Amino acid sequence: MSATPHYVPPDFDASHLVQAPAARTVPAERDGVLPDDFFATTNLPTYVKGANGAWTMPREARMDGVLVRDPDGGWWVREGRRVQSGDEVVVGRAEDGSQGVLVHARGFAGDAAAHGDFHFMSSQVSREKPIDYQHIARMLVEEKRRGGYVLWVTGPALVHSRARDNMVWFIRKGYVQALLAGNAVAVHDIEADIVGTTLGMTGTGDPTEGGHSAHMRAINAVRRSGSIARAVHDGVIKGGIMHSCVVEEVPFVLAGSLRDDGPLPDVITDMIAAQDATRAHTKRATMAVLIATALHSIAVGNMLPAYYDDPQRGIVELPTICVDASEFLVSKLKDRGTHQAVGVVTNAQDFMSILQTAVEREVENW
Repeated sequence: MSATPHYVPPDFDASHLVQAPAARTVPAERDGVLPDDFFATTNLPTYVKGANGAWTMPREARMDGVLVRDPDGGWWVREGRRVQSGDEVVVGRAEDGSQGVLVHARGFAGDAAAHGDFHFMSSQVSREKPIDYQHIARMLVEEKRRGGYVLWVTGPALVHSRARDNMVWFIRKGYVQALLAGNAVAVHDIEADIVGTTLGMTGTGDPTEGGHSAHMRAINAVRRSGSIARAVHDGVIKGGIMHSCVVEEVPFVLAGSLRDDGPLPDVITDMIAAQDATRAHTKRATMAVLIATALHSIAVGNMLPAYYDDPQRGIVELPTICVDASEFLVSKLKDRGTHQAVGVVTNAQDFMSILQTAVEREVENW
């Protein structure tokens, strides 16, 4: 059974859509400055009416962007900072089609009963709800078989909670197409490999003498090599998450923050550059797993569309699984507009271990 519900497009023969005007555009007055009354995009399926009367979907959908018409008449979603002087930007605030833009929020609603929790905009967040690991496993296996692009957004708790080996397994087995994280994930993963501790603690959580400096020694070892990949090739890093990414040629984006130690040489400290590097992967995503990170989950969630256009299946919702020990994070993610996120309230170690077993079982039973 497919893990993806069926999409029902709008009825463009409806009189109010037939009679609706074409979307109106106004040229941007200068780089990065939008016209007054610009249309602000959501991550939901959206259609724009052109001068020829046709309703088409813009490319590279995301929330908090604007609609720009290219010289060939196509539509794109662009971040405001990327708009250039003279770009034709859609204006108007109505989302019901009356001003030439239609946000189709209920396209997947018809299958709600059949798909339960793993359904667009339908899941309530609660630690008391059972977790359907086999369903998540089925989605991962299907994505791998069809050549999908699964993003994993991870926080350092995944490393500290001893889920590190599980993450390595998912990378090695081909269930990770891109890893999005911060400096800390890579630092503590590499610390575990080089020093044998994370945050100076042993695998049993016991502190070690001089452990406060262990992560700094890991950073210094990588800086001596020049990069994470070079440290792997030099034999400085012999195992772990970052080692697996390098060996399996899985791209990663490490976005910096004000609190970073070091940071590692691969960390992108320019926030605009980090956004662009992350966006390059969210545009390709067919599934996302966000685990044990508040800020990174919300940041990436803001860049994710709620759907994607599959060449064989048409419009498909983008499964987004958010895992955290706190209900607050999952609720916050949905409140910030990532409506499609399904909340899994549990700790990283349990989730990763059980999910690995479920995927192994799914592969055996396929």
